[in-house]
Amino acid sequence: MTYILQIETATTVCSVALAKDGEVIAFKQLDERNIHAEIITLFIDELIAGAGLQYKDIDAVAVSSGPGSYTGLRIGVSTAKGLCFAMDRPLIAVETLAAMAQGMISECNIDNQTLLCPMIDARRMEVYTALFNVRGNVVKPTSAEIIDQDSFVDQLKDHKILFFGDGAEKCREVLSVSSNAQFISGFTNSATYLTTKAAEKFANAEFEDVAYFEPYYLKDFLVTKPRA
Repeated sequence: MTYILQIETATTVCSVALAKDGEVIAFKQLDERNIHAEIITLFIDELIAGAGLQYKDIDAVAVSSGPGSYTGLRIGVSTAKGLCFAMDRPLIAVETLAAMAQGMISECNIDNQTLLCPMIDARRMEVYTALFNVRGNVVKPTSAEIIDQDSFVDQLKDHKILFFGDGAEKCREVLSVSSNAQFISGFTNSATYLTTKAAEKFANAEFEDVAYFEPYYLKDFLVTKPRA
């Protein structure tokens, strides 16, 4: 049997899950801003102990690799790499938007013609986003987009698109000019959504170089000075 520890910190959600042979057996998460560094190792300790396991029983660590919050990604990836170094276990990276799409697919009955558009809030009307079909395959690759009335106009002509994630709500008014734009409220990122792709990557030995792996920030981190 295979145990994979899964970590999701790309947004305000701090989430940890434990999967056994591709099925989630336990998870813990909290949606609260700036809490990741404080609770992530506690969550991991509690999850492993609660499952009656020890760290040596973990076969791999999977982490949500971005895009998303610079600080959140840095904390999640640093934690995952530290565990892999300490346990001598492989590191698996799962692209955050792909995991979000997989989560939506697993929770909803979606017809074959509908596209999925996970959105992670960036700033103002900008989001990190991509388009996926119902099989989880990429239709439009990950990018940072400033959303306006022309966004997704070609795809919305022929497809319904489900918009979801913490960046979707601010785009509702602009994109709702098309009746094919549908918005899913209340979607929360979760480490449980890494399960399918993490299991596939483990089976195919698609591992990262622990020493050199970095999160997929997508944009350079900008340090701003507080106003006087």
